[in-house]
Amino acid sequence: MSNSADSADGPGRRTRWSPVRVLTAAVFALAGLIFVTSFNTAKGTNIRTDDSLLRLSDLIQERSHKNAQLDESTAAVRDQVDTLARRDDGSTKAEDAELRALEAAAGTTKVAGPGLTVTLDDAPPNAQAAPGYPEPQANDLVIHQQDLQAVVNALWKGGATGIKVMDQRLISTSAVRCVGNTLILQGRVYSPPYKITAVGDRGALEKALKASPALQNYQLYVKAYGLGWKVDEHETVTLPGYSGTVDLHYAKPSS
Repeated sequence: MSNSADSADGPGRRTRWSPVRVLTAAVFALAGLIFVTSFNTAKGTNIRTDDSLLRLSDLIQERSHKNAQLDESTAAVRDQVDTLARRDDGSTKAEDAELRALEAAAGTTKVAGPGLTVTLDDAPPNAQAAPGYPEPQANDLVIHQQDLQAVVNALWKGGATGIKVMDQRLISTSAVRCVGNTLILQGRVYSPPYKITAVGDRGALEKALKASPALQNYQLYVKAYGLGWKVDEHETVTLPGYSGTVDLHYAKPSS
């Protein structure tokens, strides 16, 4: 039995959609949505050019340069403040000695003595695996955050009295972080090769580097893929005092 709704000749005839036709229509609709979204995102430009990422990189470099200038200004002002504070401040020699010891421990004053510099670098362009090793992946050929941290931790463990990464002194709140192929340290950006300099007993420092399990693993990549590793000894080396802000910022509960 049929009625006018499903009669072949009836004016109310409905088109019957097969599952295949429904799926085909859905695919074309989705393709159109993707095309419109891509157009709106690109705003008439080629989204494969990564112009936004290039602009972001330029902005980061600009801010890094500005932070370096601000660090220099801060250091100059701090020297003036310290000089004025030491003029007839009424403190005793014992108190002055205690203050100097605290400043040395905080890393805000220069430190000099024997030491060494460790240099880490990415593998050379078109690096190939050494015989017996698998072909490298992209991550096998670059310096990672944990590599830098391993060097710093080993040097502290070896009794370093001060450490400088690139041109900045490390203090207790310093954080060594890598984003992509760059190092971000205390508001400034650096590219490889990375230099870590420490003041301390050179024999103890080298022993600590060799004993580090993380650096023993790193040496495998040096051998397999040519990652950079160099240790230079210094009869004497001077590290600058930390010149950045020492204010601590922390979260507060909302009321």
